[in-house]
Amino acid sequence: MTTALTQGLERIPGQLGYLVISEDGVLASSGELENDERAAGVIMQMVRTACRFRLHGAAEPPLKRMSVIFEDYVYAVTISGQKVFVVKRQNNQREPVTA
Repeated sequence: MTTALTQGLERIPGQLGYLVISEDGVLASSGELENDERAAGVIMQMVRTACRFRLHGAAEPPLKRMSVIFEDYVYAVTISGQKVFVVKRQNNQREPVTA
């Protein structure tokens, strides 16, 4: 089951690690996020907080994706079904073009 959960996560370019989280805890992890229960807890709290913001009459969940951007890396968070997929990637910032 873990293989099916993480099949595409291994191939994401620039990924430094990943987490697959459910309400029960971490289902899978790798790289810099391997066994990182603290990061999983913080991200799940952010997702829960963001999910409280519902638009009136909206049947859709309030969010499907969320990015947490730092100078050197990005946490890309995707909610699918009852699982939260988190990928830590290098932040390849590009300098603004000046003429």
